Amino acid sequence: MADMAAKSGGQASPPAQPTWPYDVYRTLKDAGVRQVGMVPDAGHSRLIRSFEADPETRVVTLTTEEEGVAMLAGAWLGGERGVLLLQSSGVGNCINMLSLPAICHMPLLMIVTMRGDWGEFNPWQIPMGQGTRAVLEAMGVIVMRADEPHLVASTVQGAANLAFNTWRPAAVLIGQRVLGAKNFKELARK
Repeated sequence: MADMAAKSGGQASPPAQPTWPYDVYRTLKDAGVRQVGMVPDAGHSRLIRSFEADPETRVVTLTTEEEGVAMLAGAWLGGERGVLLLQSSGVGNCINMLSLPAICHMPLLMIVTMRGDWGEFNPWQIPMGQGTRAVLEAMGVIVMRADEPHLVASTVQGAANLAFNTWRPAAVLIGQRVLGAKNFKELARK
């Protein structure tokens, strides 16, 4: 560390940011995604900013996650592909609306950042975080999970191919090991 500080004029370099958010952005662009429904989430922030900077993509900030299911059904009927970005706590808001893609045989691609998982500090996040996979599968969603940063983009690519080629709902769960656990003591100091 001292060598790094000496080479950079006495200041240590900040750690490199993970590349998976940009890799996922590129993967979704390559899959033809042009519409993004999202409820703001720190775990998706870099991915959201990439889409917001893209003039070919429409980003819609939702008031609740189930609106995204309907929005993406409309996008599909209008000839466009989309993705729903949400946190595991928001999956509970979507349960009834997930009937739409299941009954109508429409693709739905969801990327879910997990809470209530590895290193969680907030007990209110645990019930839905622990039930996310089971709840999605009970509604007919094919669920894949990525717990290593280098697996996120390829997992999203597999889910996108599955959703858009078989007209089925699919979700990728991005584990907290990828996102990093929040520290309650640090958050309380801010």
